[in-house]
Amino acid sequence: MLLLLFVAGCRSAQTEPYVETFDTAGSWGVGRDNNTIGEVVNGRYELLVRAPVDRFWTSAGQTFGSGIYQVEATQVAGPIDNGYGLLLRIDGRSDSFYAFQVSGDGYVWIAHCARGCAEERALVQSGWFESPAVNQGLNVTNVLRVRADGSNLTFYVNDQLVGQATDTAIARGDIGLVVETLGEGGVRVAFDNFSVTPLE
Repeated sequence: MLLLLFVAGCRSAQTEPYVETFDTAGSWGVGRDNNTIGEVVNGRYELLVRAPVDRFWTSAGQTFGSGIYQVEATQVAGPIDNGYGLLLRIDGRSDSFYAFQVSGDGYVWIAHCARGCAEERALVQSGWFESPAVNQGLNVTNVLRVRADGSNLTFYVNDQLVGQATDTAIARGDIGLVVETLGEGGVRVAFDNFSVTPLE
């Protein structure tokens, strides 16, 4: 499921650096319904998922290809059995993207999603895997970074390498923030300082 997903369409990939500090919502989708709230609070984008088993995301309406993608993510409420992180190369026409998530209890998930994640294909290991790179618990920040150089994808949590993959499914697309619940609702995550530095 999604929250106000913007479709980047077929625009050319941006070549200038991008930084969103969330002093305002900017081009990011915001809104609320019975299951989720997405809003800017005190200079961070907060995404709350109330549903017990669901995944919601918002996107920026931008287009990027090869680059270094980074965001700071801090879980501020809810159970730590969850998933949260960033999306890249979102193709709004097919609802496909690359997902890079961590959990509050120390796991990592790296995957290609199609049809809004109705179809999932793990790119590193066979699904969720435990990693000491993840800062666990509430009110601690995890910095997620992806170096996407063509089909070569390298993933870092808090400057520690957690996975590498080669995949040609999507060459460019939008960026997003995602929160997933895995059995209990009420997961709230605050995101800040989303940046994309295009590769030359």
